[in-house]
Amino acid sequence: MVEETIRCLKSRCYRGEMDATMSQTTKNEVLEKLRGRYRTAGAVYRKKLIDQAVEVMGYHRKSAIRALGGHRAVRVRLGGEMGRPRIYEPGLLVPVLKTIWLIGQQPCGKRLASMMAEWVPAYEAYHRSLPSSIREPLLEASAATLDRLLVGCRAEQGKSPTGTRPGTMLRQSIPLRGGSWQENEPGWTEADTVALCGGTLAGENVWVVDNTDICTTWVEMRGMQGRGQHGTVEQLMDMERSQPFVWLGLDSDNGGEFINRHVLSWCQRGRQQPIYYTRSRPYRSNDNAHVEQKNWTHVRHWFGYERHDNPEVVGLINSLARGELGQFVNLFSPSMKLERKEQSAGGKERRWYGQPVTPYARVLASSHIAPEKKEELRRLKARLNPFALEASIQQQLRKINRERRALE
Repeated sequence: MVEETIRCLKSRCYRGEMDATMSQTTKNEVLEKLRGRYRTAGAVYRKKLIDQAVEVMGYHRKSAIRALGGHRAVRVRLGGEMGRPRIYEPGLLVPVLKTIWLIGQQPCGKRLASMMAEWVPAYEAYHRSLPSSIREPLLEASAATLDRLLVGCRAEQGKSPTGTRPGTMLRQSIPLRGGSWQENEPGWTEADTVALCGGTLAGENVWVVDNTDICTTWVEMRGMQGRGQHGTVEQLMDMERSQPFVWLGLDSDNGGEFINRHVLSWCQRGRQQPIYYTRSRPYRSNDNAHVEQKNWTHVRHWFGYERHDNPEVVGLINSLARGELGQFVNLFSPSMKLERKEQSAGGKERRWYGQPVTPYARVLASSHIAPEKKEELRRLKARLNPFALEASIQQQLRKINRERRALE
């Protein structure tokens, strides 16, 4: 049967009638037949088999060679391991590296490499001293090496339903922001809300207001029960007071918690310099790309996807966000910023990112922030250890989880 199929297909190929509708099952049967002959054939006959695969299957010649060759046996090295000697021993490095990686909230290799100079001494201060055979390789390892060492530790995460409901008031009074802000001054921020709803938006649950500064990547988070307009204004005011700079601009999505008179009035009245308030285009979440990515790294990563509908957890979430969690993500967690992007002739976009830097370091490097604020942050960081902060965060998260489950 297979022989007849091959002869039939070859005759069609010779007449210029390549069968484009051949089923995958037929293709596999023909290929398996040719592959069996290819394994035992000589060089001359192999060339003819490759020609047949090109004609019958429509392969490129190199693809036909690979397809006919099939899976090759793995060569076993004898007489010991060959090649370049191994510098990094996974058995020694991974236990320590994994601890740092997990406590640092699973950063990518580039961010992790930028953290090692500060986090390895912090690990030794909090846990134990490390021998030079572990300490030096961890400090010298490149980002790619760290990624390879951690390749077996990573896992994919799911997604949650969107909670954006359009606000119909004052859309004409709040201008659209169609693209990214190119502001190099702290105070231009993006805001969004994240639902701690457990996968369903039925009923009333806790929401987290997330705000990030575009220049420094400084992040503030606050919880609130429901998405009331007054509650949103209160949390925005609290977040502005906690940041080491004055807000100059605020950009949000089109949700009703933001598009209302209370938020617009707070941005404009009683200020020496009103906050320039804009909104993203409807259904264009990438307009708020800076805060959208923080919704995962700074909210979901810590509070998860479980449903929080007990009002008692709001105070606990805000206490954690103002304290240890805010200190951890802003003083010790580096982030990368997009520096430039180019469009190639073929239409492919290429992007260049800067070196990973913490929001704290960006604040210190900014000339727009008062020296008193910078000195206050230096004194604060000098007495903190990221491992101690993370342990306190986990303790408070367990308390939040107990309160969350109290109404179940």
